Amino acid sequence: MSAARPVQKIRKAVFPVAGLGTRFLPATKAMPKEMLTVVDRPVIQHAVDEARAAGIEHFIFVTGRNKGVIEDHFDSQFELENTLKQRGKDTDLEQLMRDLPGAGQTSFTRQQAPLGLGHAVWCARELVGNEPFALLLPDMLHHAPKSCMAEMMEAYNATGGNHVAVKPVPDDQTHMYGICGVADPKAKVSAITKMVEKPKAGTAPSNLHITGRYIIQPEIFALLAAQERGAGGEIQLTDAMIKLQASQAFHAVRFDGEIFDCGSKIGWLTANVAYALKRDDLRAELTAELKKLI
Repeated sequence: MSAARPVQKIRKAVFPVAGLGTRFLPATKAMPKEMLTVVDRPVIQHAVDEARAAGIEHFIFVTGRNKGVIEDHFDSQFELENTLKQRGKDTDLEQLMRDLPGAGQTSFTRQQAPLGLGHAVWCARELVGNEPFALLLPDMLHHAPKSCMAEMMEAYNATGGNHVAVKPVPDDQTHMYGICGVADPKAKVSAITKMVEKPKAGTAPSNLHITGRYIIQPEIFALLAAQERGAGGEIQLTDAMIKLQASQAFHAVRFDGEIFDCGSKIGWLTANVAYALKRDDLRAELTAELKKLI
């Protein structure tokens, strides 16, 4: 391992949003899957909310074709705002203003071909620059009283290096995920001893899967530049992190909240119910309606 560097503040977060969302066709034929709503907020807004709550100042979106509506969502809309003001809908207008990033706080770049998560991250290299950054996969909604990224920031500020959020999965599902072996499986934060992308059944170093939240040092970009293909013929981020681990420390941050995979129909439907049940203005009425259906 190289000598420890000073802990540099995490200012930027990357959001890969170039996927086609084929599992939600025809809904995603003309609308990005990241704009599907969980209750009344798009999936991507939930992820940005999490990053902002953790202190992120600059939001970088790696997009693809037909994703312009994401850029529009994070922009000011004068006509709508003026209409709300004229109609006295102050609460709605205040919510829009709270959600709106400040001038210069959003950047967008294109991933021209679906070559994997590692390639999407590499596409953000010029916008991130030579500083550590957060990475959030918007499909994976993390829900807890304290946000997952906020917990990771606390761990990072204490130790520096690279951090990966993890959560246990059943042993018979480890082949579906990137898996981390750790020094202390029961600890909230533990050194990562091994990382494997989708290990063969029975070979996983633990049952702790990578959940889609990362803090990564900028040296990852040089490794991703090699464009080496891994599992599924794609450029895998986990493969590059394994190489980076030879010279830098990696820590696993165990997330104890709920995770909803909004890239799947069941995960998205469950997220809508779960998030609505946590809201005082919806819980009672929704519970009554669910009882009728069930």
